[in-house]
Amino acid sequence: MSAPSTILVTGGAGFIGSHACVELLDHGYELIVVDDYSNSSPQVFARVERIAGRFLGTVYELDIRDRRALSAVFDRHSVDAVVHFAAHKAVGTSTRMPIEYYDVNVGGTTALLNTMHEHGVHQLVFSSSCSVYGDAGHGPLDESTPAGPTNPYAASKLACEQILADVCRRRPEYTVLCLRYFNPAGAHPSGLLGEDPRGSPDNLLPNVAQVAVGRRERLRVFGDDYPTPDGTAIRDYLHVMDTVEAHRVALDHLADERGMRVYNLGIGTGSSVLDVIAAFSRECGMPIPYEMVPRRPGDVAELVADATAVARAWGWHPSRDLSDMCRDAWRFQQLNPHGYAGSARRPNSKG
Repeated sequence: MSAPSTILVTGGAGFIGSHACVELLDHGYELIVVDDYSNSSPQVFARVERIAGRFLGTVYELDIRDRRALSAVFDRHSVDAVVHFAAHKAVGTSTRMPIEYYDVNVGGTTALLNTMHEHGVHQLVFSSSCSVYGDAGHGPLDESTPAGPTNPYAASKLACEQILADVCRRRPEYTVLCLRYFNPAGAHPSGLLGEDPRGSPDNLLPNVAQVAVGRRERLRVFGDDYPTPDGTAIRDYLHVMDTVEAHRVALDHLADERGMRVYNLGIGTGSSVLDVIAAFSRECGMPIPYEMVPRRPGDVAELVADATAVARAWGWHPSRDLSDMCRDAWRFQQLNPHGYAGSARRPNSKG
C-alpha cells in the first residue's frame, strides 16, 4: 500500500473535522469534504483556507446515509483514504434520541463502508470515543479495558468499531485505524477556528467560554456527588490540535499493516469540571459563575487515557496542556463572541 494523498473527510465542517482539514492541508494532502451541517457551519471553510493559505478542495453538502449522493462523490474523485468524523456526538441528547443516534452513527458508517468498497477504497481512519469504556473505574484505561458503554452515543461508536473489526477480519484488503479520543477541547491558536455548536453546547469548554464572553449567565455543572476528590466528573482533555495531528500521523501509518488497529488518544491525566473552570478563569482573568445541578443520564465519574500504545507504535505524544486549551478556546470566543454567525458561505459548496 502506498501512502494516501487524496483524502475524503466526512464531517469536515465540524469542530474536529475543520481543524483536521487545516492539519492535512498544511501537510500537502488534497481534500474532498462532505458534511450535512446538522451541527456545523459551511462558514468555517473560508477560515480553513485562510489559515492553510491554500484552496481547500471541493465541498459537498450531503448526508452520508444518502448512498447515491455519496457514490457520486466517489465517482467524481479519486480517493485514496477516508477520515470519518461525521456523527452525532452528544451523550445527553443520545439518551433522549437513541434511534436517531444509531441511525446516523451506525447507518452512516455502513453506508460509507459500502460506498468505499464499491469504489475500491479500503483505507479508513475512524473517529471513535473513550466513552466506549463506560464506567470502567479509576485510573488510566488502556485499549484492553473491556468496553461497557453507558449511553446510546457510546454504544453507537462501539457498534461501529465492531462492524469495522468484522469487515477487516473478512476482507483482508481493508486497513482501519480506530482512534478513541478523550475529550478534545481548545481551538486553533489563530482564533479563527474553534468549537461553535448549534444551540446549547454539550461539551464543557465551549460552555465555559460562552459564559465568560457573556452569551450565557452561568455554567451548569452536572453532578457534585461523584466519587472524585471534588465531587465533579474527571476527564482527560486533549487539545484539538493534538487530536488532529494524531489523525494526520495515522494516515502516515495506514500502510504499516492491514486489518484494524485501535489506539487511545489522551494526555494521561484527568481534570475535574472544577479544575477546568479554575484553569479557564486564570486564562480569561475573571471568575466563571456556575451552579450545581443533578448528573446527566449516561455520564460516568472518570475517564482518563493510558495512551502509551500509540506512543510506542508511532512515537507520537500530545504536546499541549489544559492551560493551552483554555487559552486558545478563550481567544476564539473573544474574536468570535457569536460564533461563526455572519461569515460568508463558501461559494463552491455543492448539494
